Order: sequence, then C-alpha cells, then structure tokens
Amino acid sequence: MMMRRFMKDRRFIWSGGALLVLCFLALFADWIAPYAYDAVSVGPNLSPPVNGFWMGTDVLGRDLFSRILFGARLSLAVGFCTAIFALVLGTVTGAVAGYFGGTWDRVLMGVVDLFYIFPMLLLAILLTLLLGRGFTGIFLAIGMTTWVTQARLVRALVLQARELPYVEAGRAIGLTHGRILFRHIVPNLLGPMIVSLTFQIPNNILTESFLSFVGLGLQPPYSSWGTLANEGFRGIQSYPHLMIFPGMALFITMIAFHFLGDSLRDILDPKSSIGSQSGQ
Repeated sequence: MMMRRFMKDRRFIWSGGALLVLCFLALFADWIAPYAYDAVSVGPNLSPPVNGFWMGTDVLGRDLFSRILFGARLSLAVGFCTAIFALVLGTVTGAVAGYFGGTWDRVLMGVVDLFYIFPMLLLAILLTLLLGRGFTGIFLAIGMTTWVTQARLVRALVLQARELPYVEAGRAIGLTHGRILFRHIVPNLLGPMIVSLTFQIPNNILTESFLSFVGLGLQPPYSSWGTLANEGFRGIQSYPHLMIFPGMALFITMIAFHFLGDSLRDILDPKSSIGSQSGQ
C-alpha cells in the first residue's frame, strides 16, 4: 500500500528523479566534467555558451559547466552532512528532554532557547569567522545553528508518544528507559523526521550559498554554487551567464527538495488522503 502511494505521486517521482540525477552528476563529476574545476585557460576568457563550452567560461578561462558540476558536489555535501549532524544532535536532545522531562527538559531546552536568542544567519557568520572558511568550518557553523529546530520537533513528538499504550507496556515489562526511547519511540517518529530532513537540506544549501556569496564561504579555487554566484555577480551586466547558470542549479535543487518534502509529508501521514490522490 505504501509503495503504491509512492509510485502514484508524480511530485515524488519527478523531484526524487531530479535529485538522483543531480547526486549522480556530483558524485561522478571527475568522469563527467570535461575539465578539472581549477583548470585555467581551457577556453577563451569570459566566453558565452558556445560549442565545447555549454555554459561558457569565466574570467580565467575555466569551463563553467565543469565548475558547476564540482560545485554541486560541495554544495550537496554541505547540505546533507549538516542536515544529518543536526538530525542526530537534535533528535538526541529533543528525545531525552521530552521523555524524561523535569530537570533534563529545563536544562536541555534552555540550551536550545539560548541558541534561538541569536539570529541563525548572524550566528552562522560568527561561527564561520571563528572556525575558518574551509569545509569543516562551514559544516560546524551551519550544523550548530540548525539542530535546534530538529530538537524542538522531536521533543514535541516524544511528549505525545510517551503516553501511548506501547510505552506503558514497555515500562510494565521492565524495559530500560534507553531501550524504550531509542528502540521503540524514536523509530516510530521517522516519518516526520525524514520530512523535516528534506526541508532542512535545501535550507542548509541555501545558507552555505549565501555565506559563499557574501565572501564568507569556501575559498577559491574550490567552487560551490554560492562561490560561483559571487564571482558571476560582479560581471552580471556584461556576462550574465556567469550568474544565471549557478543560480539555475540552485533554483532547481530548491524546487526539487520542496516538492519532495511536500510529497513525503502527504505520503507518510496515515491520516492524510492527499498522498493517495496526488499525482492522479
């Protein structure tokens, strides 16, 4: 029944297919890209899209198509890694706070509220400046500013789940709190957590792109989509292709993740009839 709902939802099929293709291109960019990401003077400087250079070249004569493929690898890696980091940290924090309550809840959610005091983007910028502009610095900066949303979501779900009969039955037969929480409650919350993850990944990609766009992200010659947009923005009037193609890659990815999250939310919600009707 569940598989049929997946197969009947066109949003899931098209968005999932687009993201699979994008991930395939990013993973195998070394073999697909015509040139290395840092190969200079492979063509005329600032060439518009022509035969041999599908997306043109930049100011150093580097192939823009190749750099976008390699940029997809870095942008997606940041998005996925930071989202998984936030998922793990937020799930553990929210689950423990919601299940045990009392002092655990007050202390852990106090830490969460402390992070909420600061605007997340400004905190990410501050952490980037402190931790450095490499992949590790960007990863920690974004991860440490996004886990609080996951923590609040999981806490709310656990507060509801801990009163259900199967939890009471687990306590009655002598199961430990850790076993009840992480072997029974948390696995039953995977649906909402997966949906949250599909929305978190594009938000993290967008955050990394913004940091790179304002010059606080990955440093050249490494290229993410934000880095390429930053380089293209300076010459957007004379050479619009430098900005258009990275922007299109980012836009398509955001739209695909948005539709994927919407479709998963409808399909995985057993009370929703939208999932069984969508795509028809």
